[in-house]
Amino acid sequence: QITDPIADLLTRIRNASAAKHDSVEVPASNMKKSIVQILVDEGYVKNFTVVEDGKQGMIKINLKYGEGKGLKRVSKPGLRIYSNAEELPKVIKGLGVAIISTSKGVMTDRQARKENVGGEVLAFIW
Repeated sequence: QITDPIADLLTRIRNASAAKHDSVEVPASNMKKSIVQILVDEGYVKNFTVVEDGKQGMIKINLKYGEGKGLKRVSKPGLRIYSNAEELPKVIKGLGVAIISTSKGVMTDRQARKENVGGEVLAFIW
């Protein structure tokens, strides 16, 4: 039983990346699909496909290699971190990206500022 599927997702990507694997598979969920889509949009990973298996399904993420890429879980099940639109965190002075779960869906801190929504600060990527 994984208590924090998002932390698990980020750790699997980090580990596979460190081990120079081409891809990594994680159990699918809508939240994870949204997060991985942001990782694709931000150029962190190449792309992903959802592999249906009649059960939960798997997300297959194709990795790419860049210098100094980081992924960090921020909000955790034991300690949720929320931010309003005005106080959304800036990651490495705006060079990195915060992934926020808002009432309008999962988006980057940039999009959340534009939409003027706050939410749960899921992760930082840089």
